[in-house]
Amino acid sequence: MAQLVRTQLLFLLVGVAAVWAARPRTELLSVCMDAKHHKEKPSPEDQLHKQCSPWKKNSCCFANTSQEAHKDISYLYKFNWDHCGHMTPACKRHFIQDTCLYECSPNLGPWIQEVNQSWRKERILDVPLCKEDCQQWWEDCRTSYTCKSNWHRGWDWTSGYNQCPAGAACLPFHFYFPTSAALCREIWSHSYKLSNYSRGSGRCIQMWFDPAQGNPNEEVARFYALAMSAGALPRGLEPLLLSLALMQQLWLLG
Repeated sequence: MAQLVRTQLLFLLVGVAAVWAARPRTELLSVCMDAKHHKEKPSPEDQLHKQCSPWKKNSCCFANTSQEAHKDISYLYKFNWDHCGHMTPACKRHFIQDTCLYECSPNLGPWIQEVNQSWRKERILDVPLCKEDCQQWWEDCRTSYTCKSNWHRGWDWTSGYNQCPAGAACLPFHFYFPTSAALCREIWSHSYKLSNYSRGSGRCIQMWFDPAQGNPNEEVARFYALAMSAGALPRGLEPLLLSLALMQQLWLLG
């Protein structure tokens, strides 16, 4: 009887998937953004530098991009991390890791959006960062200083790199980012958001991971790609598709 139910569920899943596949949708898995320094398609990159090395098996960034990600005022964006004096190494490592994730990850497809900007045609929006990553980023930067809460715009670029605009006061991070949620949400114009999920849950993107254990963000991207693709189905079929997918996974595990 159990075998019959499993078979029926599998046929139903295949039928629903056929309807889903017949509908046009944007590719969401193992993709690169159409942005300033990204590859057209992800591929292995054996020489990725230091904090960017977890993405060497499948990367959207080139080796030279990963090297520049570790430099102050690099050619990537001419961005000065020390715009309000010396940024502590504990804080700066999060911005390096943020840059590596943005430039190198092929697992951000579900959150890529088209934009009309001179330096890129696509961006990420509301990527759910694991709550520990946001919290640690915020805690490690509490003793560093900045003069703005949105680092995407509003800088003085007359010197060739970003400086605080006139009248902007340099204050501790927690003044401009009172919570970890505010930091992740505001600093890059809602590129990220704090997730309620923890690292290892399969439901949030990890900035930090051990590549020896595999890339956990692949599973996260698959989950959200399935959910978003289900959103294109006729009303009422979205929960069915997700439930059937879960049942299939449990069946395979059993």
